[in-house]
Amino acid sequence: MNIRVLIGFALLAVVSNATAQVKGLLQVGAIKGDSHATWQEGGVGLYRYDTDTDGIVLTQGLIDFRADITSGWSAHGVINAYQDSEPTLGLSQAYLQYKPLTNSKYKWHVRAGGFYPLLSLENPDMGWISPYNYTNSAINSWIGEEVRTLGVEATIKRPGRSFNSKHSFAFVGATFKGNDPAGTLLAWRGFAMHDRQTTLNEGVAFAAVASLDTPQLQFQANQVLPFEEVDGRFGYYAGVHWDYLKKSQFRFYYYDNNGDPAAVNYSTGQYAWDTRFSSAAWLYKFNAKTRLITQVMSGSTAMGDTRGVDNRFYSHFVLLSHKMASHRLSIRYDYFEVTDKDDWAFDPNASYGEGITATWRYQLSPQWQLGIEGSALHSQADNRAAMGIAEKISQQQISLNAQWRF
Repeated sequence: MNIRVLIGFALLAVVSNATAQVKGLLQVGAIKGDSHATWQEGGVGLYRYDTDTDGIVLTQGLIDFRADITSGWSAHGVINAYQDSEPTLGLSQAYLQYKPLTNSKYKWHVRAGGFYPLLSLENPDMGWISPYNYTNSAINSWIGEEVRTLGVEATIKRPGRSFNSKHSFAFVGATFKGNDPAGTLLAWRGFAMHDRQTTLNEGVAFAAVASLDTPQLQFQANQVLPFEEVDGRFGYYAGVHWDYLKKSQFRFYYYDNNGDPAAVNYSTGQYAWDTRFSSAAWLYKFNAKTRLITQVMSGSTAMGDTRGVDNRFYSHFVLLSHKMASHRLSIRYDYFEVTDKDDWAFDPNASYGEGITATWRYQLSPQWQLGIEGSALHSQADNRAAMGIAEKISQQQISLNAQWRF
């Protein structure tokens, strides 16, 4: 029994002995995709849907629950349901948190289990979804696919109000296992833009890249199991949060999965990638209605006993959101790229792209929300030519969304 299953069973056992606070949502979309087959169907499209998978779709189904066990201990979990690419139901987060009551000016808490590092300011809503655009940025689309902490995280906070200061700080450190294959999608698909989170028991397929038929890459599967433990090593990350009067928020994280790129699980076709990155995110509130969010990520990833696949990756986005009564308008620009640094000419990994996403949301009531979103992107990937596909493609996606919360 692997660590993901153990985490789920342990959390459910704890919740069964406590009173849970449950909230969730169902979101249905009328989607109009384009002709480029999505990566979920073995294509090279960077959106979640295409003309064969669009229509009326359950785009989000989630239950976010918390159970207070004692005054300090609580259990948390998120269950996600998706209709694509096949019906999926699973945990995307499951962890215990210890947050003791203390008279100290400094506050601290610990999380243990499976959860997201809190490096995003784009995804503060329940279940790690965004209240701005329905389609996440390229950065946080990838985080939702391939990055999850299966370990222990400690946070120490210095609240500004406790020190009669306008500035609040938090310092975060974590160690984990089970995130060894992170980087696989960046190498052979590149960044994508969507809102689908990988559950802890799930794999993510990608197109039939020609280089995987070569002797050097014959053991790599045509999918990634992003939360698998391959090399037995511990990874880590560290972060700092800085808040100024709830007006300006800044977060910086450094992540290193400490992967051994020579390690491979031959039965599942998963390598341990040596993946590390830095992320800086900033939110600034111009006033109570208008805010700016931006994030930059830069890193590297490599696999193989000679680091035959060796890539650098970079992405940034700028998001502007304005709220008027029950209306929220948000627009975001994304840029993303993967740079091929190795000398395996038979396995080109370079890719880049940029996109623009505009979203209108209308809050009918506390439970009901309607929205419309249009998104367009163009991208280039060097490995598409060997698959008989144009290296450069342009894509568009439009969605009408109805969301019900409970």
